Amino acid sequence: MDSRRRSTSKATAAAPPHMKMGVGLHQHHNDKELKASDALPLPLYLTNAVFFTLFFSVVYFLLTRWREKIRNSTPLHVLNLSEIVAIFAFIASFIYLLGFFGIDFVQSLLRPSTDLWANEDEIDDAQNTDEMILKEDSRKVPCGAGLDCSPPQIVNKEIISPPSLIPTVLSEEDEELIKSVVKGSTPSYTLESKLGDCKKAAAIRREALQRISGKSLSGLPLEGFDYESILGQCCEMPVGYVQIPVGIAGPLLLDGIEYSVPMATTEGCLVASTNRGCKAIHLSGGAASVLLKDGMTRAPVVRFPSAKRAAQLKFFLENPNNFENLSMIFNKSSRFARLQNIKCTMAGKNLYMRFTCSTGDAMGMNMISKGVQNVLDYLQNDFSDMDVIGISGNFCSDKKAAAVNWIEGRGKSVVCECVIKGEVVKKVLKTNVAALVELNMLKNLTGSAMAGALGGFNAHASNIVAAVYIATGQDPAQNVESSHCITMMEAVNDGQDLHVSVTMPSIEVGTVGGGTQLASQSACLNLLGVKGANRESAGSNARLLATIVAGSVLAGELSLMSALAAGQLVRSHMKYNRSSKDVSKVSS
Repeated sequence: MDSRRRSTSKATAAAPPHMKMGVGLHQHHNDKELKASDALPLPLYLTNAVFFTLFFSVVYFLLTRWREKIRNSTPLHVLNLSEIVAIFAFIASFIYLLGFFGIDFVQSLLRPSTDLWANEDEIDDAQNTDEMILKEDSRKVPCGAGLDCSPPQIVNKEIISPPSLIPTVLSEEDEELIKSVVKGSTPSYTLESKLGDCKKAAAIRREALQRISGKSLSGLPLEGFDYESILGQCCEMPVGYVQIPVGIAGPLLLDGIEYSVPMATTEGCLVASTNRGCKAIHLSGGAASVLLKDGMTRAPVVRFPSAKRAAQLKFFLENPNNFENLSMIFNKSSRFARLQNIKCTMAGKNLYMRFTCSTGDAMGMNMISKGVQNVLDYLQNDFSDMDVIGISGNFCSDKKAAAVNWIEGRGKSVVCECVIKGEVVKKVLKTNVAALVELNMLKNLTGSAMAGALGGFNAHASNIVAAVYIATGQDPAQNVESSHCITMMEAVNDGQDLHVSVTMPSIEVGTVGGGTQLASQSACLNLLGVKGANRESAGSNARLLATIVAGSVLAGELSLMSALAAGQLVRSHMKYNRSSKDVSKVSS
């Protein structure tokens, strides 16, 4: 072993720099990719199956034998050969399963012998310090760094795929698995369960994708992400992650408390503009908010043989005498779900039932769906001719612009307001009260009405909602209804000051579940003081987050409208969204 290490060291020292990097990657791959499962004679999933079968088989055998001994009054400690073998098999399989399918247990035995870089003997044997630097650097090389990831080339009429983004020297097992995925014999979605290593599964899937597509993914990061955290809940078949910068707007002074608002966006000026709005609000004494409603909705669609029969169920659901029993059945689905009301509408013999319930600190779509299913199962007892077409019939309405959300609300309904001092309007916002009031009327109200807008009586509420949603782990698709907003501006105090408000009837947010549990998004929630569930008052964190979203929208509306009134929009975007070369061309 020592001689082999020395020969490798000499080869590395003698090689040119680019070859040294290749050797370093080779050694790094061999060291870092060595798994406890490599010591097993069978593939990991087959070994797990063998030990599972062995464990339950010997348990069944021993229990059967001991039951016979008890019936025959035979001492339990008297053992024959088959029982002794079964006991040893039980102990072996138990130890294997106890170590999470044996991996941790076997790794604890192999680790001292596989840690090739940590012992002092090898350091003494190294021919020069350059080799040790290569070894240390090889640990930090991100996926794809130092490798040629050029586009596919045609050589002798054959397409040469781009090089691997994982080390070019793969273990035979990895190479076979990649080839199997490329051929389609191994489904890509099974890699996590087969390997038991989510990061390695992503790397294998990534490499297979490059070979299939002939396209390089060198710009898509792989390292630095916890793939275990998204397994089975956030994203399937990952091959990397997208980086989005997070900026901070604020402090936003809302209801007497200052908040630094995280915004994940790639649009220049957005954070800066919102920040200016926060400054104007702060200098004017802060904004105030009020929560009007808090209820998530789900609306299944059912069909009956006749419209008369559908109407009978409608009357039954809307009868106040039946609500207590229905709510009891609904609330069994969760300790946080509490049914608030059921509103129905008909289309011929089809009935749409819109359930509304509180969902604690969760956004609540899964929670309310469980409760709705409980009620549907109960209703089938008395309405056996009811045909459930779908648990969601779009009367909810989720991820779509809909009048029902604009009128009835969905999620959290919030109003946020502030009186901006005339002096602040002039010095910070660089405009005047009269200009803002006129622009708001002609743009946000009249202009949106002319366009037939549905919930879009604002300047750019969706900009702020999307940025805060991405930063805090919300569902970005729900920006559709969450950004429903009407912005109102009015001159007050004899026309000296500006009263501005935003009314947002369907802000859909949560502080638990989904993307809120990921490290980056969790950190942003923690910055706002709304991370996780509120144990003292269920739902308080989610409600507070909704008011912060509305307050941020208020700041964004105030700043953009001021920029439009003052003619600053184009200049600011040319400054922050273009390079200096582009700006000079425009200015000339």
